[in-house]
Formats: sequence, C-alpha cells, structure tokens
Amino acid sequence: MSDARITDLYEVTMAHSYLAEGMTAPATFSLFVRRLPPGRGFLVAAGLEPVLDHLARCRVDAGDVAAFADALHRPVRELEPLLGLGFTGEVRAVPEGRIVLAGEPLLEVTAPLPEAQLVESFVLNQVCHQTAVASKAARCVLAAAGRPVVDFSLRRTHGLQAAEQAARLGALVGFAGTSNVAAARAYGLPAVGTMAHSYIEAFGDEAAAFRAFIRSHPGPVTLLVDTYDTVRGVAVAARVLTESGLHEGCAVRLDSGDLGALAFAARRILDGAGLPHVRISASGGLDEYTIRGLVRSGAPIDLFAVGTLVGVSADAPYLDAAYKLVDYDGRPMMKLSAGKATAPGAKQVFRGPGCADTVALREEPAPPGAEALLEQVMAGGRRTGPPRTLARARAAFAADLAELPAAARRTDSPRPPTAAVSPRLARLTADVRRRLEDSSAQAAPAGRD
Repeated sequence: MSDARITDLYEVTMAHSYLAEGMTAPATFSLFVRRLPPGRGFLVAAGLEPVLDHLARCRVDAGDVAAFADALHRPVRELEPLLGLGFTGEVRAVPEGRIVLAGEPLLEVTAPLPEAQLVESFVLNQVCHQTAVASKAARCVLAAAGRPVVDFSLRRTHGLQAAEQAARLGALVGFAGTSNVAAARAYGLPAVGTMAHSYIEAFGDEAAAFRAFIRSHPGPVTLLVDTYDTVRGVAVAARVLTESGLHEGCAVRLDSGDLGALAFAARRILDGAGLPHVRISASGGLDEYTIRGLVRSGAPIDLFAVGTLVGVSADAPYLDAAYKLVDYDGRPMMKLSAGKATAPGAKQVFRGPGCADTVALREEPAPPGAEALLEQVMAGGRRTGPPRTLARARAAFAADLAELPAAARRTDSPRPPTAAVSPRLARLTADVRRRLEDSSAQAAPAGRD
C-alpha cells in the first residue's frame, strides 16, 4: 500500500477540490499544541524524523487514485487529477529533543495548497503521539533523580510501531536501555531484561530456577525474586549468587507489593550476605509519580523499569494539537472560532535564557541573546541534511532541560512557562481579525425591520 493513502478522507476531498479550482499557490500550515495536558510543565518535541521520511517519499500513484475513488464511490477518472501529487515544499521545525511550550509551532509546512493539505493527518499522528510519549518518559527521568530508567513497554503499547517508538523516545530523553530487542538493534541501545514469573514457576523451586538461569547466562544476571514470597526470594537469590561467585553487576528485581518497604528489606538481606554490590531494580506499574515517591522515601532502588503507563502516556495519552492554515498565496490567514482562534502568518519561536520564549513572525530578527527554535529541515521536497541522530537529540534535550525553570520540572503541580507574543505578531493578529470580522459583517444578510 502506498504511503499516500495514510490520510483522512477529507484531506483527499479538499486536495481534489483545490486542484479543480486551480488553488495551487503556496500555503503555510502551522502545527502547535493549544494547551499542555494537565500535570505537564513542558513538552519534548518528537516525531519529526518519520514525518520527513514520509514527505520525501509520498506520491499519489494509480493504486491510490483507485482507492480514493472507491472510498468516494466515484469513477476513477474523476479522481485522476490527484495522480502524481507529491510533496515538493519545505518544512521548518523544532528539532527532536528540544523542549517546547503551549502555543508554539512544532513545525510549519509550506507547499502548494493541495500537497500541504494531503499530508496533514500523517504529520499530526506522528508528532502528537511521539511528543506525548517523549514528554512522559522525560518526567520519569527527572523523577528518578539520576538513577537509570529502562523501557519495558513492548507488550503493552498500542501496536508494534508504537513500541519501537517508545523505546527510541525513552533513549532520546535519557533511558538507559530497552527490553525490545528489535528497537535496541535498530537504534544502538542496550538490550535489557531478566526473566518472567513463569520461568520460576516452571522449575517449581526458586533456587533451582536461579541456578539454571546462571548456568545458561553466566553473568551478570538479574534474578526475579517476588514469584512467591519476596523476602524469602531475596534470601534464596543471595545464597545462589554467593554459591556461584557472581556479585559484580548482578541484581534482584522487585515487581510487586510495597516496593519501597521490600527494597529496604532486600538491601538488608543482600548486605548481610556480603553482597553490597548486588543492585536492586524495580518494575510493575511504575511511572514518574511512583518513582518520585520511591526516591523521596529513600528506597534503595538502583534502577527503575517502566512499561505500560509510560509507553501509552497513560495520564495524558493525547495532545490538544492543531495543524492550521496561517498563510495562503501571501495572505495571512486565521481561524476565529471560540476557544480555537489561531494566529496568522508563518512564524518563528525565539528562545532566551531560562526558556523565555517569544512567538514571532518568521521574518522578524531574533531578540538579543535569543536563538531561533525552528530550523529549515526540508526544501523542494527533500531533506536539507541527514537525519538527526539520537545522540544529538539527547544532547539538545539535556541542554534545554538545564535551562527549564524548576517549577516546570516538578512532577506534581508544575508551572509551565508561557511563551510571549511579539508586538508585530500581535498587531498582525488584530489586523487580520478586524478584516475577517468586517468581511463577515458585510456578507451577512440584512435584518428585517
């Protein structure tokens, strides 16, 4: 199936109509998040790389035209104006890993109107999902306060592509590894994992299971200790590790119960057995909130494995995002709908120290000491440079995080910074609003006496 079919039907009907009307002048669409989800103090830009891959190869072929015609119950010949339509425009975007705020464009697409319209659904799908998951993962890294976090989300994400993305996005914000072997290989990440409770149950005896595992995997190993009784399981693991001579790099994993209390008990048992270097890892329904509580309690947990709640961004699984027309054929455009008004014109975001951001018109000069966030990443339908590496994205995230105010980094009740609007953009917005309201008033039918 062609990638061009990965779109909503109304994108097809609009693109077809634009072509029929000869409306092929350049249009700029801006993708932004209206407001942050509850409990979020910032977002991490993500999803740009698959968007650029899609735009570079997207072209409507004969099979697509037939599929569109079938969906619309119309003859193929009527949809043939769409044949050969591809993406020939440009993209300016915030690079992956940068921190973004509400109201700021994450990317802007400028292309002939039918092209820019047809790709809307794919662009929103990738940027919204990946930005939501990356932002959730980033909060786990903050909550862990320097302790490693790894991704265990493969079995619970909404599909295999989402699982691979979750592994990559975790790495982007600082995760130490993933259980997903395919993702680990694809992105050069450490593959991590232990054993399941079924493994222990299959042997019927914890000591026998641990010994068998060590024979197959001579170390370092992580032993799952909560299949039956956690405290007893830690003691058995300590005995088997001592017998085997394995100490350095080994760990026990807690996966249920009161993880904080069990971690303290496990640490006492391991230290008492002369195994101070054996680490304690924890998993089982963890996210930034539970991690924060465990860290604050002083629980001696050395590594956190997060899965379901992070892989699906459970508490904020979507973003209130939009992809809106802001300029067509040199004319600034805006929407006036109540609660959903947009700002006209192609834009730039300028960032000052401390993530003091200003949303401005694209042609405005940068204020002193500020940098432009949106970079040109595609021109003439082609990338302007190689794909951004995970290492670069991770470095960008770390640098922005260091500048983010502490109140925005809080797990509970964060206070996100608010982007300012430049005076020129504010004036243009007021002018366009006035023009549209006057035009609407003139077009309205006269009232009866």
